[in-house]
Amino acid sequence: MHTIQRRLALLGLLAAFGCSDLTVPDFNNSGLDDLRNNPTRSKVIQASQGLLVGTRLMMGAQNAYVSLLGILGRESYNFDPADPRFITEMLIGPLDGGSPAFGGNLFAQPYRNIRNANTLLGALDAVAGVTDEEKEAIRGFAKTIMALDYLLVLNTRDNLGAPIDVSGDPTGEPAPIASKDAVLARVAQLLDEGQAHLQAGGSAFPFSLGAGFTGFDTPATFLQVNRAIKARADVYTATAVPGAPVVARYTDALQALAGSFVSTGASLDLGVYHAYSTASGDLQNELFDPTGRAILAHPALTTDAQLQPGGARDARYLRKVAPLGEVKTVQNISTDVLFQIYTSNEAPIPIIRNEELLLLRAEARWFTGDKPGAMADLNFVRQTSGGLAPIAQPATDAAFIDALLYERRYSLMFEGGHRWIDTRRLNRQTLLPLALASHTRQPRFPFPEAECLARVPAPAECP
Repeated sequence: MHTIQRRLALLGLLAAFGCSDLTVPDFNNSGLDDLRNNPTRSKVIQASQGLLVGTRLMMGAQNAYVSLLGILGRESYNFDPADPRFITEMLIGPLDGGSPAFGGNLFAQPYRNIRNANTLLGALDAVAGVTDEEKEAIRGFAKTIMALDYLLVLNTRDNLGAPIDVSGDPTGEPAPIASKDAVLARVAQLLDEGQAHLQAGGSAFPFSLGAGFTGFDTPATFLQVNRAIKARADVYTATAVPGAPVVARYTDALQALAGSFVSTGASLDLGVYHAYSTASGDLQNELFDPTGRAILAHPALTTDAQLQPGGARDARYLRKVAPLGEVKTVQNISTDVLFQIYTSNEAPIPIIRNEELLLLRAEARWFTGDKPGAMADLNFVRQTSGGLAPIAQPATDAAFIDALLYERRYSLMFEGGHRWIDTRRLNRQTLLPLALASHTRQPRFPFPEAECLARVPAPAECP
């Protein structure tokens, strides 16, 4: 990991992106050491806000998390005429760890943010002018964001595992690569520790979380977000070995959901979001592509959409996908549909929503024996969001998984790589269509080449 750690030390505490909601200056090269050695209230507040900027950086770009995982999960295509690798590498393969924008992507930035959080947590022990309650609130927030970033890394590297300890000497030996189970355990630990901190965090954060966290911007309400992410992590842990669900982890998920904002009485869009704006210096949501120049929807979304009782397609499809007005073909791949999910460059990207929580609860209820409760949640989403007729209780676990995957596919379409992650963890990757015989299904990203070169012997799947 020393390659990552050295870059972190050079790049400083925060990326050089401002935010219309979060005033975050660029600390340049001295940021980490400055916060570590001379912590002040203002620096701690800026660093806390910066964690939101850091976790957002690799989400909404055309070669970032939502887009790349969308391609692998056959939700989307990217026909960018300037870069054929969106097809040659992402669909044909292999993913190249030496390609920092593709196979070697989605690795360094989460660790940069995790290291920033570790530095912030260390500074809290020495800073003056921050109350004990405020410190607890910051600790709870930081550990929740760290857990989210670790989960993002594991979502891309899966059973390759990932390094956990990035808090050591950046010039020292690389941190060991921990197993998938160990990383998931660390995620759970961080979220549970974050829960305890938030419960002791008083009535307010000493910093602004911005528009993406409206309604969840106090320690008490942010705790619901912490529990929501814990439920997602618990469900992922329950299915860490495809085909062998772990009931105890589903029980953990139900306990976490009880403390979250899951509700059949609230909007399905209730949740927290990565916020974007067109303000000078801020990040824009590059997934907004109304002309279909590059980002397009996969045609299977059209052919697989079920019909409402009146004959129209699934209402989720109709809300999120629109005709392109022509058939566009690149490298013998064609589509005639584009997304209308993100309506401007300022459109937010979900971190986690009520609709996902209801489907997580359906899955957890089913595998803990509450099949009527599972079907109540699944059919509630199916009818409320999709306008579809309810379905009867499936006769087998396999049939339930098929039904669940359909609902998750259209409810969470192009929001965060859910289709790719779900087909992998539920042992259904063969559901991902291959447009050409030369195409492949990628189970995970490799480690970046720089990470491989830093280690002797090199870890698995290194170039």
